[in-house]
Amino acid sequence: MSRIKLYTAKLSPPGRAVELTAALLGLQLDIIPINLLAGDHRKSEFLKMNPQHTIPVIDDDGVIVRDSHAIIIYLVQKYAKDDSLYPEDPVTRARVNAGLHFDSGVLFSRLRFYFEPILYEGSSEMPQHKVDYMQKGFELLDAALVDDYIVGNTLTLADVSCIATIATMEEFFPMDRSKYPKLVAWIERLRNSLPGYEQLNQEGAVVFAEMCEALRVKNATKV
Repeated sequence: MSRIKLYTAKLSPPGRAVELTAALLGLQLDIIPINLLAGDHRKSEFLKMNPQHTIPVIDDDGVIVRDSHAIIIYLVQKYAKDDSLYPEDPVTRARVNAGLHFDSGVLFSRLRFYFEPILYEGSSEMPQHKVDYMQKGFELLDAALVDDYIVGNTLTLADVSCIATIATMEEFFPMDRSKYPKLVAWIERLRNSLPGYEQLNQEGAVVFAEMCEALRVKNATKV
């Protein structure tokens, strides 16, 4: 079996969620780096795979799947030995899906609302309302954590997807950890249990935040 190709950037939280999922499944990936700032995602060969010009994208022996949430579901349904990461029970699966939508519609959208103008529009602003809007995500997830994980007491894809974004958000603007004990415990639980967590997730989160801040400062000098 040929290895799955993953088109991604280490800086991308959604891409890191795919790498974390692959590690849980014991899958080996061929990483194809995509430099967003250099416009790799807008080149014709990439647009043939994903006209939406977003990462990550996988090529699994000719099967193209885009969007991290669709990718990690696909990987689990095709390659997992059991359904623990994405349970077949309709009630539990609905809760996992809700967690995945919370990541894409709340957490990552708020993070993107902050960093995209810096990366692509030359902005140097750090509006407080954007910072507050992003940090509100910490409060919302903390309130939702009534068990050890987002869905009960078992790790699911909802946790994998959300931790990639939350780790990045905290590198941008660290939370007041005294306010969110359940969220802090959840972060540490995943840090200690996900294979390759530091290399596959935390390192990219740190570099992404540092790069964005350096670019924001550089943008300010152009004004």
